[in-house]
Parts: sequence; structure tokens; C-alpha cells
Amino acid sequence: MEQKQGKILIVDDNEDLLKAAKMHLKRHFAQVDTEKKPEALPALMNNEDYDVILLDMNFTKDVSSGGEGYYWLERILEIDPSAVVVLITAYGDIQMAVKAIKAGATDFVLKPWENEKLLATLHSAMRLRESLDVIESLKFKNHEINQALNERYSEIIGQSSAMQKIFQTIDRVATTDANVLILGENGTGKELIARAIHRNSSRKSENFASVDLGSITETLFESELFGHKRGAFTDAKEDRAGRFELANRGSLFLDEIGNLSLPLQAKLLTVLQNRKVSRVGANKETPVDIRLICATNMPLYEMVKENRFRQDLLYRINTIEIEIPALRERFEDIPILANHFLKHYAAKYDKNAMKISEGAMARMHKHPWPGNIRELQHAIERAVILSSGSVLQPEDFNFAPAPAKEDGQLSLEQYNLEEVEKLLIRKVLKKYNGNITQAASELGLTRSSLYRRLEKYGL
Repeated sequence: MEQKQGKILIVDDNEDLLKAAKMHLKRHFAQVDTEKKPEALPALMNNEDYDVILLDMNFTKDVSSGGEGYYWLERILEIDPSAVVVLITAYGDIQMAVKAIKAGATDFVLKPWENEKLLATLHSAMRLRESLDVIESLKFKNHEINQALNERYSEIIGQSSAMQKIFQTIDRVATTDANVLILGENGTGKELIARAIHRNSSRKSENFASVDLGSITETLFESELFGHKRGAFTDAKEDRAGRFELANRGSLFLDEIGNLSLPLQAKLLTVLQNRKVSRVGANKETPVDIRLICATNMPLYEMVKENRFRQDLLYRINTIEIEIPALRERFEDIPILANHFLKHYAAKYDKNAMKISEGAMARMHKHPWPGNIRELQHAIERAVILSSGSVLQPEDFNFAPAPAKEDGQLSLEQYNLEEVEKLLIRKVLKKYNGNITQAASELGLTRSSLYRRLEKYGL
């Protein structure tokens, strides 16, 4: 036998009606309560969470106008804005029904009612209540997720003068609605800066929608950003809002904007100028109110000169520009960053009370960090996992030498003299196809000196 569900409250001054309704409905619902006096509603709602409230429109003080019903409907919704209320009256007409629905009622039934029709109305109202509960739960979860994300990014770690200037810029910019362009190499924390701007803005209670434009194909660009209507293309099974609509009244973060092709740049520019989006497959335009934050690791100004990026789009997105320094330009932040990640991963892998030795810290200072903070984070995690002791040593870190640049020139980002010498020897040996005599001559070394270095570096 199917278990009965649902709590129903019936409020009516007709005692016979209450008895009849309860007798019928208790066979279908887990709990059916009745009440003659609407004044008891606040206390009843305080003690029970009803799925549906059946409320009479007319009590003895006001026989036919429905005024008391509207008053108590308003009180119910004040107590619980998500309450599902079905109004009942013997003097129903279409105008009263419309007014009741506009006032917040879910449905409207006339008495005397047909039992099956009443039952169908209550079941429909129950489904609505379940849907409202699901929506409320999703809103709560979304709030919790956003709060967790905000907490995760609540502290941008850095004490260097370069980072202090960025903090000052965020303070000045966040409270405005100015478009912001964040420049910086991969792994420098561009999204952290974007989230900090949003978190300190007047839009902080609204959505922060992030889009990685580098991962979106040209065919999906419009659907992802502007949304689509059901049937607009093969896989469009239902209507879907795009990121612009999701970010409405909040902030939209477009990462890797330098990856957009010129045709997609034109489409984006049109939306930014008009502040309206049209879903794929729809003719209607929807106004959007967003705070735009963009980021890239690409040289946009050079790309403008080479006609690979639209100048008018660049002007549109960079009202304020923030350039994040590479980690090699803020070496003084390495200890605080390293210890922050150490604390996190030591707790994660149940290796508490870990430390970084002076030797390991010195080695980290010598490394050029081409992957920036992200590389440092991964290096600490790997070291924590593989270390057998409580103090990280230099040998716990396995840094690959900085790669040569594509044009064949040595990377000037490499400051370790031994690493530079190794790279130089490799380059010259490659130039002379391994001929030691020619390589030694090019390097200004004797053959024996070059052999010693080859042995030293394991080349």
C-alpha cells in the first residue's frame, strides 16, 4: 500500500464542511488539520509546515466580499512567502478568482465542491509545493557554493609592492561598474583578481559567471554566451539561458578573450554595445545588466596592430587595466605562497606540522617559475605527497630547466647560472651536431673544460 504524504490545513467557519472535508481527505493525505478561526493561523503555521492551506474567502464578519480571505491570504504569505494557498468560497466569480491569484493564491475552488475535483486541485498544489521546495533548495545550494568560492578566493596572497598596488587598484575599481581587463601570464591568478573585484562590488550578492573562451568552439560560442531556444539546432533539447543572462545584475568574467576569432569578436562587441542578447533560434532580444571583467595572457595591443584583435573591442573592455606580475617578478612572495600551499596540502594528505627547509626555499627562489603560482602550487603538492619526512628538502623538488624560446634564443627568464650554462652548452652542441671541438671553440673553452662540464651536468 502506498504511503500517504502531505500535510493539509483547512480553515473555514463552517463546521460541517470541515468534518466532511477531513473525512474525505484523510484517506489521501498523511495529515489533515481543520480550524474554524483564521486568527489561529499564525500559531498553526508556527507549529506545522503545511504543504497546502485551504482557506475560506468569507467568514461570518464579511459574508460575501472575500475581504477577510484576502486579508488572511496576505498574512499567510507574510509568515511563509512560499506557502501554497487554495482559496474556497460559495460566491465565486471570475473577477474574484483573478484577484485571488494575483494576490498570491495558487488556485481557487467553489463550494460545494466535487470531491474528485478538490482532490485533483490539492494534488496539483502539492506538486507545486514540491517544486518550490526544490527551487529553494537549489537556491540555497547555489548560495553555499558561491559563498564557498568567495571564501576560497577571499585572500589573494602577496605582500610584495607589486601586489599591494593591485590591491589598491581593486579597492578603487570594485565599487564602480567600469569594465576591467586583467593581463598576466598563465597561472598568475587572473580569476582570483576577477572574483575579488566582484566580491567587493555592489553586485556581490548576484551571480559571478565565468567563461573560458579558449575552450569554446566557434559553433557553440553564441549558444554558450547568448543561450538558445529549443530546436534551434540538433542538440537543443530545451530552452537554455546563456552566460550573459545568468550573469544579469551580476558580473561576467570572460577569460582568454584574446583567443576569439575576428567574427566572434564582432558578435561580442555588438552585445556589449547594445546590452541585449538574442538566444539562438529566437527573435526576441533580452536586456542584460552586467559588470564585464575580461582576462588574457596574449599581447592584445600587438594583436590590434596585426589586425588580429579589434581595436574598438579593446577600447570597450579595458576601461580599467590591471596587469598581474609574474611570480619571478615578485620573488618576495614565494615564502608566504609556499607556506600557504604547504599548510593546505599537509592537512589534505594528513601530514601535519610540515616545514620547508632553508635549502628548499633557496632552491625555489632560484627557479624562474614559468608556470607561476599554479606551478608553485603543484610543486608543493607533489613534494608533500612524495616526502618521507616532516621537513621538505631541496631533493623533494624536481624542477625541469626552463625551455628555450621558439626562436632558438635562450630564455632570459632563467636566472640560475648553472641552468643557463647547461642550456647554452646544449644549444651549441646542437648547432655543431655534437662536435666537441667546434662547440668548445664557440664557447671559448678547451676540449677538456667542456668535457668536465658535460660530465658535471650529465649531458
